[in-house]
Amino acid sequence: MTERKELATFAGGCFWCMVKPFDQFDGIHSIISGYTGGHAANPTYEDVKKGDSGHYEVVQIEFDPEVFPYENLLELFWQQIDPTDEGGQFHDRGDQYRTAVFYHNETQRDKAIAARNKLAESGKFSKPIVTKVLPAETFYPAEDYHQDYYKKNSAHYKEDREKSGRDEFIKEHWEK
Repeated sequence: MTERKELATFAGGCFWCMVKPFDQFDGIHSIISGYTGGHAANPTYEDVKKGDSGHYEVVQIEFDPEVFPYENLLELFWQQIDPTDEGGQFHDRGDQYRTAVFYHNETQRDKAIAARNKLAESGKFSKPIVTKVLPAETFYPAEDYHQDYYKKNSAHYKEDREKSGRDEFIKEHWEK
């Protein structure tokens, strides 16, 4: 049996916190932290963090849709973010930390819009859903030290995540 491979790209605030939730499922081949959606070529972490490049921090996931369907990726993505926050995510503020789904084909676009609409209609949030659905653009992998950060720097990752407020938000809005 041949493995199928597709790409999914999600901006959910700091990319350190967006790897681990996806990194535990069969059908996920790789997760790369990186940058997309900006105007500067070959941005560095410093460029993106300053907000000068216009890029989002993202994770790009290579997956087998027969094993882990795109709809499941979307569902997991929504459960990691505050889709009502236009100014960043949790303690990370700035355009580089905005949320977005970057689609790689029209099927992904349609599914992402449908999932966003379903979430908006669910009544789960009192504020409007502001997460954008955008066409995938050039993806730039982040520097090596950002890859698998939660594994390489587990103590700092845990401390940063605890301070961020992300886990409290997830518990309040998604674990009911």
